[in-house]
Amino acid sequence: METVVLVHGLWVHGIVMELMRRRVARCGYRALAYSYPSMRLTLAENAERLARFSRGIAAPRLHFVGHSLGGLIILRMLERAPGLAPGRAVLLGSPVAGSLAARRLARLPGGRAALGRSALEWHEAAHGGFESRREIGVVAGHMPVGIGRIIAPDLPAPSDGVVSVAETRLPEMRDHIVLDVNHFGMLTSRAVVRQVCAFLRDGAFVHQ
Repeated sequence: METVVLVHGLWVHGIVMELMRRRVARCGYRALAYSYPSMRLTLAENAERLARFSRGIAAPRLHFVGHSLGGLIILRMLERAPGLAPGRAVLLGSPVAGSLAARRLARLPGGRAALGRSALEWHEAAHGGFESRREIGVVAGHMPVGIGRIIAPDLPAPSDGVVSVAETRLPEMRDHIVLDVNHFGMLTSRAVVRQVCAFLRDGAFVHQ
């Protein structure tokens, strides 16, 4: 079967992707929730771990869905791990263009430790063009409810409460859609899953 690997974000475990995993599986995919240490390891180390996990999957097509930091790890893996089975990738609320909330948190006492090594590595690095033959879709939210609004009250609108829509735009993306969800609500949203399955199937979201 075509397989989808779901990758969670910062501070949590792969179990938070379980509801989405079950719903994606109902679209006809074998869906796997991948878990990794989001705080302790660097972005490069987590990308290499994901690559090793992915190489062990026997599937004619291999897709990836990443929430927040999980999307950044997927991008770094795709940059550095050629030779994986073909497929598509969907990023959910991933701050590919940097994160104002993360920069503000890093300035607070204990903030750098709270962000963890992977997030810091992405936000402190310079990013050039991204090259991949894999089609990438991006889902952003415009319900501004989340801790990002507390840390960065001037977070540009529209936003999902943690990441602004502008911060999710990847120049190399195939499609982009903004839904009425907040950052963590993406994990339980049926609308998000419908768009994920549409992109994995067709390489495009369903725009009203």
